[in-house]
Amino acid sequence: MLKSDAIKRSALACLDLLLPPRCLGCGAIIDSSSRLCADCWRGLTFLGPPICRSCGYPLPQAVAERPVCGVCSVEPPAFSRARAALRYDDGARGMILRFKHADRTDIAKTFGRMMERAGADLLEDCDLIAPVPLHRIRLLQRGYNQAALLARMLVKDGRGRVVPDLLQRVRATTSQQGLSGEQRMRNIKTNAFRVHPKHRNRLADRRVLLIDDVLTTGATINACTHTLIKGGAVAVDVLALARVVRDEGGTISRDNADRSLLMSDSPDLETVNRKRSALDAQH
Repeated sequence: MLKSDAIKRSALACLDLLLPPRCLGCGAIIDSSSRLCADCWRGLTFLGPPICRSCGYPLPQAVAERPVCGVCSVEPPAFSRARAALRYDDGARGMILRFKHADRTDIAKTFGRMMERAGADLLEDCDLIAPVPLHRIRLLQRGYNQAALLARMLVKDGRGRVVPDLLQRVRATTSQQGLSGEQRMRNIKTNAFRVHPKHRNRLADRRVLLIDDVLTTGATINACTHTLIKGGAVAVDVLALARVVRDEGGTISRDNADRSLLMSDSPDLETVNRKRSALDAQH
């Protein structure tokens, strides 16, 4: 065993000399023990309290101990709790897209550690861990499901078991990338997903942790959650690598403006609708 380990280390050292590891963010040559250079690490924005206790949206001005955003106060999401490790901004976008579309799966372990810190309480409570599925055609095109890779990084002894095919995407939908919030909602419907027939008996009274790469409007996550609850799950939590907080250029989006303008402990529906009407008048 010791001899085998020594050979493996020597082979890896030779490989590093021939093909030195490069930072996933900028391409700079880095130490083999990391996947990001120091500058790219500093460019990441990690999310943490204060956040909405339901959807996990950042609420930097919140004063309550367990704040809830205005959107969740009026229209609670289908899932119980959502958390994300990173803000999806210029610092994270490039490396996540390379992980997702350019076969840079070597960063999955590093991303997994980030998610583990962000969702420690969710991981502690879950019974099953399931990735948001890809349709089989897209899976064949890409070769892997990035959410499934992240899910596998989160499994440890005594923690919920990963079921990669717990959910199936049975209806091919247009890519969500570049769609507005309203378009995303129309594009993703509950009947796009189903619980895999072979796992139907596993969901009863189980708490499921859904894993995704980027949380945007929540359309996909809500559709998956409805499917799991209908299939017998007692509750669904969500853990994502990153979440959208602001639009390109730093402008506040409609969804984000809802949260920032409506943030309070319990806004009434009339106030919410009045403020939303004011937002509509500005767009």
